[in-house]
Amino acid sequence: MSYRENYQSWMNDSRLCEEGRAELAAIASDEKEKEYRFGGELEFGTAGMRGLIGYGTNMMNVYTVMRATQGLAEYIGTLSKEEQKRGVVISYDTRRKSREFAQAAAGVLAKNGIKAYLFGDVHPVPMLSYAVRYLHTVAGIMITASHNPKEYNGYKVYGEDGAQMSPEATEKVVRFIARITDYLSVSADEQSGLILPVPEEVDETYLEELGKLTLSPAAVKACGKNLKLVYTPVHGSGYVPVTRILKRLGINVTVVEAQTAKDPEFSTVAVPNPEYKETLAMGIALADEIQADVVFGTDPDSDRLGVAVKDEKGEFTALSGNQVGILLLDYILTRLKEEGALPANAAVVKSFVTTGMAKAICDDYGVALYETPVGFKFIGEKIKQWEKDGKHTYVFGFEESCGYLRGTHARDKDAVVASMLCAEMVCYYAYIGKTVSRRLSEIYAKYGYVLDKNVSIQYAGLNAMKEMNAVVDGLKSASVPAFGDFKVVAVRDYSASVRKTAEGKTQALDIPKCNCVYYELEGGSFICVRPSGTEPKLKIYYSIKAENEKAAQTALEKAKTAVSELLERVKK
Repeated sequence: MSYRENYQSWMNDSRLCEEGRAELAAIASDEKEKEYRFGGELEFGTAGMRGLIGYGTNMMNVYTVMRATQGLAEYIGTLSKEEQKRGVVISYDTRRKSREFAQAAAGVLAKNGIKAYLFGDVHPVPMLSYAVRYLHTVAGIMITASHNPKEYNGYKVYGEDGAQMSPEATEKVVRFIARITDYLSVSADEQSGLILPVPEEVDETYLEELGKLTLSPAAVKACGKNLKLVYTPVHGSGYVPVTRILKRLGINVTVVEAQTAKDPEFSTVAVPNPEYKETLAMGIALADEIQADVVFGTDPDSDRLGVAVKDEKGEFTALSGNQVGILLLDYILTRLKEEGALPANAAVVKSFVTTGMAKAICDDYGVALYETPVGFKFIGEKIKQWEKDGKHTYVFGFEESCGYLRGTHARDKDAVVASMLCAEMVCYYAYIGKTVSRRLSEIYAKYGYVLDKNVSIQYAGLNAMKEMNAVVDGLKSASVPAFGDFKVVAVRDYSASVRKTAEGKTQALDIPKCNCVYYELEGGSFICVRPSGTEPKLKIYYSIKAENEKAAQTALEKAKTAVSELLERVKK
């Protein structure tokens, strides 16, 4: 059907709710809006689906949620009887319609005879991941659009190991979803006895697991009560677990009260993304007022942590996700080594777009470093693999997008455990007479300065993903000898799992495929271009190694100019 026919089909359907009918009636004369809403379907990728909230086949609404859940239910129906009986656990964050979508998903599962554990209030991604493992469910569903603007919501599916569902299983779920062409045909039973509350002990045991991961109890005991830490949940689901774990450890925390409200409009910030200093502005203002030491902020589903610390001038500066990552990596390895607890087969995992500095740190400690595609599920898969074969002991995993995980209690980014570790890291350095800012300078002095910068190019419209992928595809055949001051040493085409050197030699890459081009530059720098899998943005990652920050900034600007010229060339 054409988008016009699709639109009219929904409007003529008596099963469409009144809210949906009124919303769609309001766009009756807006052809562009109708085409966007009905000219395609919301893609269910390896991380589930994410989109603008509204009615239509290409939007996040109760019907697209129920259709996706029906597909998941039919997939579960192909599993063993024992697996089917284990059920699914469902959580949600503070976004618009999150609770409604979670209840609808539970009702669809129940209608299909599948037990659904539903959290009674908002809970973050890591606690959903933990609950899947604790309750031994066969799957999990998280209703969230993470750090996206308020107009978005999303639907993420987790496998029985607590990691986002594997590509293989997702492909099967997608086939079942695709068979459902009548979106309004899926029914639910939200009053079913198969819908159960998540047991209260899940929250307590989760916090107990985090408590086992502390690395500096003496420093926390000595400095925690005097530490001035400001925390903002940015209206999200992190408020209760983050404050509970910090207070349990005896760490003094002051919250930004205005941002503790479960506000689906995120009315105090432009975007609820703690990667941006602007999102932490109220926290920094409060920190200046009370002369605090550090500021933390978590996103709506509390899987990302933003951090701001005082610099040498006593002014707050927001650290990048890469900087927090290397600080935590350095801290974790330092403390494990000092305590004689660093496993001989220790391993760290990061996405390949995350800072190149991680390798120097891991090499210095004799720790193996593995790279994965973007997406924490790939880090979760490494944990699962090593638990089976015993090849390595997982000690830390991180992504440049403010995502970190220590421990194996969860298999996704965990801003709660990251908050705990960052807080005790501040205590540890205070205990030995340092600041976090000074330690970061020492790391740069020891391993060389690396400037990591991400640039996003916004796309719009129904064909945004197609257009972004076309740009990346164009890069694969473009000859690029250098970017600014840096010669290209090799090019990795992750869609073909091939690395090709400047001399023309090729080798296979043992890594899951994705549409991404990665340029290895001389001296250990890199540039990477990929389409985002969760929002209409073409993402460009720069990791520039130089003598100092000034030299790195100069080299970065030249590299950015060269990349812009290249992108214009491949678009023609």
